[in-house]
Amino acid sequence: MRPKRMGCVCVAVVLCLQAVPADAQEIAAITRPSEDVTLSFVLPGRVAKVLVKEGDEVQVGQLLVQQDDVAERVQLTQLKAEAENLVGIQTREAQLAQKKVELEKLEDAFKKKAVSKWDVEQARLAVVIAEAQLALEKLNHEQDRRKYDEKRIQLERMRLESPIVGKVENVFFEPGESADALAEVIRVVKVDPLWIEAPVPLAQARALGNGGPADVKFPDAAGPPARGKIIHVAAVADAASDTVTVRVEVPNPTGRPAGEHVQVGFPGPR
Repeated sequence: MRPKRMGCVCVAVVLCLQAVPADAQEIAAITRPSEDVTLSFVLPGRVAKVLVKEGDEVQVGQLLVQQDDVAERVQLTQLKAEAENLVGIQTREAQLAQKKVELEKLEDAFKKKAVSKWDVEQARLAVVIAEAQLALEKLNHEQDRRKYDEKRIQLERMRLESPIVGKVENVFFEPGESADALAEVIRVVKVDPLWIEAPVPLAQARALGNGGPADVKFPDAAGPPARGKIIHVAAVADAASDTVTVRVEVPNPTGRPAGEHVQVGFPGPR
């Protein structure tokens, strides 16, 4: 009797598996933030201000952390004054204009045989020298302007602003602490929408494409699955598992945390 009962059970399981459509198979996956950025300073320095705390909602461009930049601002003021100073150029322009006038007078006098050719050549050389001095002064002024721009950019890099709309997940430094260059300072994540990387069997993935529907079952969630959409199908399959990674985006208006285990299905359009 036992062999017959086991045989019946096996047949029933096979029939059940054959009755499940390929596109209705659910795949276990884990949610993750749709955006996840960790910000760092490019230069070492002391943290002067931390303007947010963990759990705060932030907007794009909102200042999060500020390095101590008092000394750099003093330097910036000095460099700005030098970059805007045109006295040197104006002086050289006036000198060049004077040399050209002197040359014209000598050339006119030479035609009247009142001065020698050597005097004219000296005046021409003086014009060439004045032109070179003006060009050098303009070059120095341009370098002053670039030094000012460089310092201004450096100051901007001493401010960490949020590149996304999201939530502060981690703050790794407190005011007064020194942060090394490229050390993790603050992490901001966006969990609405959530992303899910689902390892879909290759045969099933062939029928999927960007914009296609996806149903996501959250643990302990009442009601029907959340409807998401496919936003990326990997171009390279995983040979070991014979699967293709399919990225699903699903709305998360209630703010469920990322990292949950979910079930993903790929039905036809509703």
